[in-house]
Amino acid sequence: MAAANDPDAALMLRAKQGDRAAFEELVVKHQQAVMNFIYRSVPDPQEAEDLAQNVFVQAWKARHRYQPSARFTTWLFTIARNLSLNELRRRSRHAGESMDGPAGEDDDAPVRQFEDRSTASPPDTLLREELQRKVSEAVAALPENQRTAILLCQDEETSYDDIAQVLGCSLSATKSIIFRAREALKLRLKPFLATGAWEMDEPATFRRSR
Repeated sequence: MAAANDPDAALMLRAKQGDRAAFEELVVKHQQAVMNFIYRSVPDPQEAEDLAQNVFVQAWKARHRYQPSARFTTWLFTIARNLSLNELRRRSRHAGESMDGPAGEDDDAPVRQFEDRSTASPPDTLLREELQRKVSEAVAALPENQRTAILLCQDEETSYDDIAQVLGCSLSATKSIIFRAREALKLRLKPFLATGAWEMDEPATFRRSR
């Protein structure tokens, strides 16, 4: 049983019995990750926040059907993916609506945690920001299943088996999806990698070459 090795699954089993405090603990722990995940598909900060809240609303409503056959986050991100896809379908039916979020100082709020200004000099910081922007654009341009797989890969605890469950496909198909996504990213980001100053870690982050 997954709950034996997954404290989140254990908390969800308590929530299944009506323990709201256990569920609130899960919300606090995972709300930012869920929001970041959704924001990469629906780049509207307010909409991403609303959808993230709805993910947990739906998780609470579906608690009676929860079975700890996989990690809790696998189940949670499956809900997040489905809601994101529903929102993208809704927007596709209203093509006149802008996919861009409202302008303002909070445009990047859901992803601020990815900024790294710790010890970088101003020029290096600007370069890092430009590289990360290019990475985000490249990931956003991937087909939905490839984008979802890559975003889930960024969580080192998410196995290929877990990703396969979220995508609803076989393990071999999942590995193929991830391979194609990484190759597409490398091709699109080749101009940056070709300088020799930067290398791309898997799945899609930059680091200085040594």
